[in-house]
Amino acid sequence: MPTTTEIELTAPQVVSDPYPHFAAAREQAPVQWHEGLGMWLTFTHATANAVLRTRSLGRLWAPRWPDVPMPSFELIHVNSLLENEPPTHTRLRRLIAAAFARGHVERLRPRVAELADRLADRVADEGADGGVVDLIALYAEPLPVQVIAELLGVPEPDWHLLRPWSNAIVKMYEYGVTDEQRTAAETASSEFVEYLRALVAERRTTPGPDLVSSLIAETDTEGGRLTEDELVTTCTLLLNAGHEATVNVVGNGVSALLTHRDQWQRLLDDRSLVDTAVEELIRYDSPLQLFERTAVEDTPVGDVVVEKGTKIAALLGAANRDPVVFPDPDAFDVGRADNPHLGFGAGIHFCVGAPLARVELQSSLSTLLRRFPDLELAEAPQRRPEFVIRGVRSLPVTLRGAPS
Repeated sequence: MPTTTEIELTAPQVVSDPYPHFAAAREQAPVQWHEGLGMWLTFTHATANAVLRTRSLGRLWAPRWPDVPMPSFELIHVNSLLENEPPTHTRLRRLIAAAFARGHVERLRPRVAELADRLADRVADEGADGGVVDLIALYAEPLPVQVIAELLGVPEPDWHLLRPWSNAIVKMYEYGVTDEQRTAAETASSEFVEYLRALVAERRTTPGPDLVSSLIAETDTEGGRLTEDELVTTCTLLLNAGHEATVNVVGNGVSALLTHRDQWQRLLDDRSLVDTAVEELIRYDSPLQLFERTAVEDTPVGDVVVEKGTKIAALLGAANRDPVVFPDPDAFDVGRADNPHLGFGAGIHFCVGAPLARVELQSSLSTLLRRFPDLELAEAPQRRPEFVIRGVRSLPVTLRGAPS
């Protein structure tokens, strides 16, 4: 008889701190049925990893509200690398990965450091009198948007357009979406698609060193190219996934560091730990908590069989606190060397932007350590009310000592 769980993922106490709830569920069974969601949930690293890697569990796009017209929102998902399986996924990933391989991450490395420093200047100005500064609004949110804008070649006067579009679209990945949120997501999708079509048209006639130009130029071994809809969708995915994940790793991670002062001090004393610290930030408080798949045939996962057409969700936050894989999983350890977290996914859907995300996170953390060694929490961070995409709305801090 399969184990069922009644864990309410959107309950305030779960959103606030899901990890004790995951641990209690993990003691019962590695995979459990959730009647309210109508899907299986995984609570261990092994079962989540299996969900992400098993080919008979597909990422199959279907409108959640088939009676609600959302043509632009649907367009940016039907053609997405994330929402397709082989052979379409194989073709898309080959072309996108080849375009990324043209040196865009290394090209952006010094620019990311420059942007982080420029934003740190704003933080320093705002907090110079000892006042409270919101590190999310002034630093964590703008940085990944600016990096993605640089990557795509979006002109600086248009940077302010991107974050509202992304914020409206990603609300659709939660549960309990309102009519107003659906309308806002479709409007944002439509405006973003229109903007990107114009950008693609411009890059076709005037190529630059940006990723859009590389995506346009890339061909596979059979001479195939990305269609315009696939180009637009890829750019949208990079913004939504890249922005949301990075801002939430910074927000969740700096919150963890400032409530574990010994770990903040370890980084101040030994900057060589920044790379392992970034991986621990992702593991300790995962920015993406849930990733759905659908069985295309009856598929065993753990001790259950996921029947064809049934959904199963990998709970990434639960996987990343599994004591079988991570000794003392609830401890926050910036020097944790053996860290096979699932924060970037696994299998064929492993995040294609992971190298760029790591550059952003390493630069972001290094800049904070260098510029604001006496950074302190002014009050408890305000957590976002969503479960799937986990982050904080605001991170009130003081700079205390004079920044270097």
